[in-house]
Amino acid sequence: MDEQKWLETFRYRKPRLLGAGSYASFGILLPLIQVDGMPHILFEVRSQDMRRQPGEICFPGGKVDPSDQGEKEAAIRETSEELGISLDEVRDVYPLDYIITPFGTMIYPFVGRIETSPEDLQPNPAEVGEVFTVPLDDLLNDEPDIYTIDVKMHPEESFPYERIPGGKQYEWQARKMQEVFYYHEDKVIWGLTARILHHFLSELKKNQ
Repeated sequence: MDEQKWLETFRYRKPRLLGAGSYASFGILLPLIQVDGMPHILFEVRSQDMRRQPGEICFPGGKVDPSDQGEKEAAIRETSEELGISLDEVRDVYPLDYIITPFGTMIYPFVGRIETSPEDLQPNPAEVGEVFTVPLDDLLNDEPDIYTIDVKMHPEESFPYERIPGGKQYEWQARKMQEVFYYHEDKVIWGLTARILHHFLSELKKNQ
């Protein structure tokens, strides 16, 4: 095959994340809502009937469906379905930094406004156990607890150590991950939700 010809294969190719085809994509919304004239952040508590992470605190969102135009549309649709509001009540939706997890998922967070009052929400009981809000100012003035987790490589038993330098003594690179914790009354906000929240608050503080 002619070298110039096969290089043309890549000339107009748009790069993307290597292996992204095996990742599931999720659109998540960090919702701002007015309470007594003040901006609050709205959180959900996952229903105890949910198969994954029942009872944990999260933001609205879910997997991007083939019918969605993209991650933003998925975040808006899921927010509408979970909170029982119309699509038009989700306004001014803007992107935050996306996240690639170690579990084969790509998370696309957005921030946006919910144009209704908390009393008018009709959460879907199959997915949402309860909702609560926290004043934005309280979170901006709160310093979270941050802990470190060591992530280590553990190859499967059949891994061909004999084919790599060092064999079983090969020095795998370890990675440290930070887990962020916020607290509000009896609620503990941690995990992916806290990471998105921390990123959002950090960006706001940069521009204050």
